[in-house]
Amino acid sequence: PEVYVLILPGFGIVSHICMSISNNDSSFGYYGLICAMASIVCLGSVVWAHHMFMVGLDYLTAIFFSSVTMIIGIPTGIKVFSWLYMLNSCGTRLSDPV
Repeated sequence: PEVYVLILPGFGIVSHICMSISNNDSSFGYYGLICAMASIVCLGSVVWAHHMFMVGLDYLTAIFFSSVTMIIGIPTGIKVFSWLYMLNSCGTRLSDPV
């Protein structure tokens, strides 16, 4: 869970940078980004037991924690694709500074 807690400020910084580069007042999928971040917080607090493979977890418990660990990639993908859409749809012209 520490990794997910530490990455949340980075997600906020990247969202802010994408909004400022794309010159948008509101980001694409703003509520989707908020829901994705909230689900990362919730799922991140659940996946702690996937590190406990040496204590002999029950088979069904191990399946549960493994599946939650994989599911956490969905909100992360939502955030990344929202950032890419913001940057692609803004029509930013990148030119040489010369």
